[in-house]
Amino acid sequence: MKIDPTIPGPLAYKTNFLLIWWRIWFEQTAILLMDMLPRTFDIFLSLFLLIALAPILLVRAIAAKVSTGKVLNAEPLVGRFRTPFWRLCFGGDALGAKFAVLLNILVGDMAFAGPRPMTEEEVSRLTPEQGIRFTLRPGLFSPYRLRRKIGIAYDNETVSDINFYYSETVKGDVGLVARSVIGDLLAGGDLRPTPPVLHFFGVDIVNTTMDEAVDWMVKRVRDSAPASVAFVNPDCLNIACKNENYRQVLSAAERVLPDGIGINIGCRMLGVSLLANVNGTDLFPRLCERATKEGLSLFLLGAKPGIAEAASLNLRGRFPDLRIAGVRDGFFAAEETGQIVKEINDSNADILLVAFGAPKQELWLAEHRDQLKPCVRLGVGGLFDFYSGRLPRAPVWMREIGLEWTWRLLQEPGRMWRRYLIGNPLFLYRVWMQKRKEM
Repeated sequence: MKIDPTIPGPLAYKTNFLLIWWRIWFEQTAILLMDMLPRTFDIFLSLFLLIALAPILLVRAIAAKVSTGKVLNAEPLVGRFRTPFWRLCFGGDALGAKFAVLLNILVGDMAFAGPRPMTEEEVSRLTPEQGIRFTLRPGLFSPYRLRRKIGIAYDNETVSDINFYYSETVKGDVGLVARSVIGDLLAGGDLRPTPPVLHFFGVDIVNTTMDEAVDWMVKRVRDSAPASVAFVNPDCLNIACKNENYRQVLSAAERVLPDGIGINIGCRMLGVSLLANVNGTDLFPRLCERATKEGLSLFLLGAKPGIAEAASLNLRGRFPDLRIAGVRDGFFAAEETGQIVKEINDSNADILLVAFGAPKQELWLAEHRDQLKPCVRLGVGGLFDFYSGRLPRAPVWMREIGLEWTWRLLQEPGRMWRRYLIGNPLFLYRVWMQKRKEM
């Protein structure tokens, strides 16, 4: 123990003891307050909602009693510290479950924000690492559930729970609840079928996950099976409705992947569910990570001069062992195309990423399909702009509620306004028309 030399004798020990005691008390009080604040938020909000919704709850209770003979049903689940509890819902009323669960939140069985509550069977399959979730109350809204509904749950539930454990705050809980409500409005319910292929205006889109998409690309390289991959968003599908050549190129591609919240909403309108928003921007770092592990090389072609090079430098900083076989901007004359193709082939790259924008990149890849040697070829739009640092990515909270497009609109309003303000409503109208024809 360090003693203040300016304080003589026993007084020094007494002063230092008081300082240590004060520090311990302060730290423990801070910890207690940090634990109490989320609970206080849950109590006040649940109590307010129970009072405000009392007439509705009474009607629900009467309806449940008349239809099923009992007011409440209860589902056995596992809560904080692995304590069993009964999650309440009105008998025979799925909607009423979200009202009755307010009682669980009020008494402390659950919270508004937290990891998903689990059954005893699910708990029995958890690893010791996953047990950290039981230090928190299970939540009516969870980060993983929110991201899964929007289609951006690229990490597994355990990773999401651990991140929530280390970052929980009252402000964060309020934000999660608000984003979850918005996400429910955009993504709808969880009970829609998930077909392996989605059909939009004659274009077939593979309904898959991010991990499976990356695995598929790596396997194509390992099997020496050439493949073209296209990402489509509502704007691409609008173009395909008018551009027959582009639509045929998409139909001939080995894989077309869904990109954007617009596809998610379109799926909801058609009565199906999107497994994941497999956009190129989120897929790219996962592909780079796998390429590093597998020893595969990439060639970056496209964007303005200097952008691909900057993206390459940033990627090497993030993945030091990543093999980038070559880079080239997308501003070249038609007569230089032969030289560009030769440069790509001489690099012996396994994967080619072309950033010309849709539909130019897909048409270019289709035109030179038989000449290009890289096994997997992807059209990636503005991908290099993000990874070069020229354009910042939308904040995570905006992505979680499907508003990344508004971020892009604010960044480049002159270029993007037609795509989003006219194109998005047009896409939804076309989906509605398709739905009417299928009925």
